[in-house]
Amino acid sequence: MTRFTIASFNVKNLIGPDKEYYKFQSYTPEEYAWKEDWLADQLCTMNADIVGFQEVFEEDALRATITRADALGRANNAASLPGQDKRYRHRAIFDRLAYRDYGDAALVFAPNVHDGAAGSRRPGVAILSRLGFEGPPEVLQTLETPLVIPFQTFGAGDGGSYTLRQLSRPVLKVRVPVGGTVVTVFNCHLKSKLGEFIRPEGADHAPEADLTQYDPLGRAMGAARAAMRRMAEAWVLRRAIVQELKQDRPVIVLGDFNDTETSVSSEIIHGEAPFKNYAWMLRHDAEHRGDRYSEDESAQISEDIEAVRLHAAEKLFVRRSLRDMVYTAAFNGVYESIDQILLSRHFLPDHRKSRGEMIYFSVLNDHLTDGSHPEAPYNKLASDHGQIMATIEMKEQR
Repeated sequence: MTRFTIASFNVKNLIGPDKEYYKFQSYTPEEYAWKEDWLADQLCTMNADIVGFQEVFEEDALRATITRADALGRANNAASLPGQDKRYRHRAIFDRLAYRDYGDAALVFAPNVHDGAAGSRRPGVAILSRLGFEGPPEVLQTLETPLVIPFQTFGAGDGGSYTLRQLSRPVLKVRVPVGGTVVTVFNCHLKSKLGEFIRPEGADHAPEADLTQYDPLGRAMGAARAAMRRMAEAWVLRRAIVQELKQDRPVIVLGDFNDTETSVSSEIIHGEAPFKNYAWMLRHDAEHRGDRYSEDESAQISEDIEAVRLHAAEKLFVRRSLRDMVYTAAFNGVYESIDQILLSRHFLPDHRKSRGEMIYFSVLNDHLTDGSHPEAPYNKLASDHGQIMATIEMKEQR
């Protein structure tokens, strides 16, 4: 058996000191030093073999954080691991406690094609892997063929359409060799729930941004635009996932979905759940009320759906351990899970083509505070997300 860990880490606006990422937002050298140290400590605590990062503005800042994590990890090893002269040094507990540095790990960073000048920066994503990569990483952001989503009309005339030419942030795809198997890993950061408002030509800002002249309908339209963009981005990711699954490749999708596991955009990504029995369902081409799918057709439909479906690591762990639900974000009294790890059925132990099994799921969220909490400014330097990690045990392939 080969065991590995995979994690998702939104580092919240990682960029060097004295650099304006958003308008009037930057870190002093002292703030940056604190942030780098906190991020490195979290990375050291997770000690994950594969990490997907979101909200990275600069590769150099991420590399510096990883270097700091390695320094912390080596110090921890020196303090907590027995020396070679101790007979008990090979006990399993010390292997679990040992930090393994990222000196030989592979790192790929995907910058955002929308990144601009100081004050108008846009973050990218990255993946760190102690297991390396097989083949070149792929970045998905600018679509070769624009995605056009037509809308149905309920009468005469054109129902309209929505067109997506570029994703708001890149999706990073890598293939990781582990335990005799190559796993396809996607790291994503979908469009946020922040409203998308249009600034008129020549204006300093969009009218809806002026909260002293509150426009409820304009604000609602901004939220609708953001939701449509997020769902369209989810579909583009779903298409890339299905292409891998059609080749029977194990898939793991992780990142900041900016929506819960039961939201529409998340459902688009992991696929629909099959009905219990399609033999109860009226056929699509029914000619009478008893014209239903056969038992064989029902089994085939269920298999076709399950073959391209992903499963939430969090939900698998909850069902396994009967533990409470986890959360990775908190704002205005609402605690929810918007960071996710999704697994193809290759990681379900009872599937006939199982390649492995998730045996544990963990969350680092003790640093989260509500947005209105007096300690909320702390989150500028830490992260407003919890970090999630899945431990997976792969079967030996013959």
